[in-house]
Amino acid sequence: MRLGVLDIGSNTVHLLLADVRPGGRPLAETHDRSIVRLMRFLTSEGAISDEGVAQLTDAAARARALIAEDHVDEVLATATSALRDASNGPEVIAEIERTLGHDLQVLDGETEARFTFLAVRRWFGWASGRIQLFDIGGGSLELAAGADELPDIAASVPLGAGRMTVAYLPDDPPGDVAVDALRAHARSVLAPVAEQFASFPRPDHIVGSSKAIRSLAKLAGYPAAGWTGSERMLLPRAALASWIPRLAHIPASARQELPGITPDRTFQIVAAAVVLHTAMEMMDATQLEVSPWALREGVLLRYIESMAWDHLGR
Repeated sequence: MRLGVLDIGSNTVHLLLADVRPGGRPLAETHDRSIVRLMRFLTSEGAISDEGVAQLTDAAARARALIAEDHVDEVLATATSALRDASNGPEVIAEIERTLGHDLQVLDGETEARFTFLAVRRWFGWASGRIQLFDIGGGSLELAAGADELPDIAASVPLGAGRMTVAYLPDDPPGDVAVDALRAHARSVLAPVAEQFASFPRPDHIVGSSKAIRSLAKLAGYPAAGWTGSERMLLPRAALASWIPRLAHIPASARQELPGITPDRTFQIVAAAVVLHTAMEMMDATQLEVSPWALREGVLLRYIESMAWDHLGR
């Protein structure tokens, strides 16, 4: 069957199309991305402004047309922290559902972390042992760790790159003082979470997912041994640290000239780097292995798994 996975995130509205069958490997492709950067449209009361709602409904209408054009059999539409945390979230969700013509599942932070962990587990395989996951989006940072298909521990904290850019790095370029303030805030938020994760066994693989981490790996990382291109990248903490002062003094308009930094990430990449480096430091991660699979693939894999169980029960 043809499946559409629509991910309404803090930075983009992303449509993934896939041919799926029970127990089969998903044959997925990115079909469309709309850049919205919702954090730009949050009011002082924490609501999404009318302009932001218009951006979302335009993206939903575009996705609906593409879904119809591609003869998709089933649609899985999810939303993450920007809609989850907005004070007018229920009203905005209802408007998106009317435009899209499908229900929208709003994922809480821990569920988001668990779906992403599932995708990473499947990508790296059972032989990879214990995995610790870092995933940074526009609104939140997800963390998870475990040796099984689902993590032993999962957490979500409001340290997303878009949220932190608006709150701590509004100037362009932000400069060192603002970066230091963001780092201090991230450390205070992460302290209790890092303590919880420290009580679990040391991971065999420390993995980063999300577009922001892949961008940073292209900027400051290198391909893993035996691999070429961007399929298996490593992001050392020391290399990431060396880039932060430079990024903080480069205007956003110039950052897109750097390797891996796409136009939709230019404003948020400094905050992403600071938060990620702080989290790696506090959780004793010297480097990340970068996974090309993340939340969307996790949602897709969970659906295929449910199909397989239904098929076996017949």
